Amino acid sequence: MKKRILVVDDAAFMRAMLKDILVNLNYEVVAEGRNGHEAVHLYKRYKPDLVTLDITMPEMDGIDALKEIIRFDHQAKVIMCSAMGQQKLVVDSIQAGAKDFLVKPFNKDRIATAIESVNL
Repeated sequence: MKKRILVVDDAAFMRAMLKDILVNLNYEVVAEGRNGHEAVHLYKRYKPDLVTLDITMPEMDGIDALKEIIRFDHQAKVIMCSAMGQQKLVVDSIQAGAKDFLVKPFNKDRIATAIESVNL
């Protein structure tokens, strides 16, 4: 059975790009969200195997959404994504419970490695 992934990013083209890569890697994208509030709601609804979560989003950012998801499910597997490779964001994400961190633009091999690292 294919592993189920929730993709959350405020930019539709980024969601589409990531979805294409994930489908090519033989994963199922069960839902897509545009902000942190949607991320939390969709996680609770679909209970995916993995979440890719953008950090910089309107309404609720990715780090706050990550904290909410981890509070709901301590076993949640979340990989953070950001165009900014700022060390502080990486550290904040990992401290909040993220399993890995991807820097945009996305690279198929790096995505595959990140997913393998979370032991899906």
